[in-house]
Amino acid sequence: MTAFTDQLEYNTEREHLIIPEYGRHIQKMINHALAQDSKEERNRLAKAIISVMGNMQPHLRDVPDFQHKLWDQLFIMSEFKLDADSPFEKPSEEILNAKPDPLHYPQNYPKYRFYGNNIKTMIDVASSWEEGDMKNALVITIANHMKKSFLNWNKDTVEDVVILNHLFELSNGTIDIRNSEEKLADSTTLIKMQRKNNNYKKSNKSKKNTRNRKRY
Repeated sequence: MTAFTDQLEYNTEREHLIIPEYGRHIQKMINHALAQDSKEERNRLAKAIISVMGNMQPHLRDVPDFQHKLWDQLFIMSEFKLDADSPFEKPSEEILNAKPDPLHYPQNYPKYRFYGNNIKTMIDVASSWEEGDMKNALVITIANHMKKSFLNWNKDTVEDVVILNHLFELSNGTIDIRNSEEKLADSTTLIKMQRKNNNYKKSNKSKKNTRNRKRY
């Protein structure tokens, strides 16, 4: 029993696989190609390895630049050490390991995040419109949307003056309907509409899942 266990080789003790999907045998073939002194032999082995890799992924043959992807993966698995001629430009280790630029998320008013970032864009558009019925209708629509978003976050009630003050602030003072006689939608009505919309989404999602289960 001891002699048998001594022969066992655990994956944790084996060489790290750079692209595990291709398995250990492909990695060994690449290592063998790396050890060849003749560039002619390395080129021959590289082409053979590419052929085997392609046969392992027949479902990707119709993917654009399929051969290019295989050659890139070959050089990556060789840790960019394989000196072989490729029909494509060799990938750069620096570019592969480069960190992506950080994403900058627009949060102009993080304390009003419950309105969503798109609301600021809508307000800016309304601010650019000429005074008139169209602009007034848009402003009221935006205010009602803000009230609905507030209620969706707060799940209670909110006075119109709170929404109108937020609208005034978010528009940098360009939209001021705090003294307007126009009334926003009733909180109870907006809550019911939101619940109805949520139930409709859940119902559609449930029906879609049921259809998918029947399909398979």
